[in-house]
Amino acid sequence: MQLLVNVPDNKADLMLEILKSISFVKKAETLSPSKAAHLDRLKEAVREVTLIKKGLKKGIPIKDVLDEL
Repeated sequence: MQLLVNVPDNKADLMLEILKSISFVKKAETLSPSKAAHLDRLKEAVREVTLIKKGLKKGIPIKDVLDEL
């Protein structure tokens, strides 16, 4: 299982030290700002698809998207 934890920048080194000291933690690393931004956009896309599937938001047909190109 993977967990994503947001901590203030000034506490990141301390949090990494703590996580690395726990025997069952396999890997503890920071995300680059670029990767963090990609992850945020991906999470937003998943939320949007979920809303569309539930009928709470209207999707855009792929034909309309392709016609705009």
